[in-house]
Amino acid sequence: MLKDVKCWKNTRAGRKRRDKRERKLVNIRKYREKDRQAVRDISVKTSFLGNPIEFFINDKKLIADVLTRYYTDYEPESCFVAVSEGKVIGYLTGSINVKIKDKIFRCRIIPALIKRVLTSKFFIKRNTLKFIFFYFISFLKGEFRTPDFSKEYPATLHVNLDEGYRGSGIGSRLILRYLDYLKELGVRGIHFRTMSQKAKTFFRKMGFDILYKGKVSYMRYYMRKDIPYYIFGEKL
Repeated sequence: MLKDVKCWKNTRAGRKRRDKRERKLVNIRKYREKDRQAVRDISVKTSFLGNPIEFFINDKKLIADVLTRYYTDYEPESCFVAVSEGKVIGYLTGSINVKIKDKIFRCRIIPALIKRVLTSKFFIKRNTLKFIFFYFISFLKGEFRTPDFSKEYPATLHVNLDEGYRGSGIGSRLILRYLDYLKELGVRGIHFRTMSQKAKTFFRKMGFDILYKGKVSYMRYYMRKDIPYYIFGEKL
């Protein structure tokens, strides 16, 4: 028994040392244009609560455009990537002014997305149609209406890591680097949304406050329950 405990402790200690070495080998730097495809690929692979969303939507380009195009094409200076052995293994996309971001998204990106939907095979999958139907019902029920936090917390972020690199401190490093960037610019605060319970625990440990809590029902047909979401914020 003592031997088993000792082995377990040694294994745990070895894992911690390995994780520490891996963190040192990961470089956090500003986003570059050559990182665009890697960021898009990771966004698609982790878009549904950390998992692929192809079960619902079969157009990877469309998903990547929704999740990353504004940030990489219109505000790349507010994005950061985590690189290990020359490979992008995670990213943080951000915006210093969510009002401007939303305006550009509505006026420039949504029209292009609509055009792609109408001219592609986007509606082929039955699951896609169900997803859109229930999403629209949630919209009509007002489940996406939230308080406007943009005055006190004008910036926003989205952070994502490849599956094999989660839980090793890389996400924290990306966020801290981004917060330093915002402080240098004199941005007064940041807010963002998450639907992940793991992410909720992570952000609370990092010191972010929960500004608002809600729930959406459009995933009920798949997960058999409403999904809670949280809006976090922090004054800088």
